[in-house]
Amino acid sequence: MAKTQLNVRVDEGTAKAARERATARGMSVNRYIEELVRQDAGEAGHTFVEAAADFMKQYENVFAEEFGAAGEGGTHEGRR
Repeated sequence: MAKTQLNVRVDEGTAKAARERATARGMSVNRYIEELVRQDAGEAGHTFVEAAADFMKQYENVFAEEFGAAGEGGTHEGRR
């Protein structure tokens, strides 16, 4: 998909919030703004799937520790 440059002026507080939120999500400010616009334009399903994938990637080790690696019986200790 071809990209078009869009220059936007915002106050410093908004710019700082955009940078912080993008960094917290592990993405560029550019991608963060694109995602916000897509979500607002009705592409929330795609955005949700990407966010869920990012979440799972970030917390993969936590889930593995808590629930075991995939294929280890599928039950959590104490929940049999």
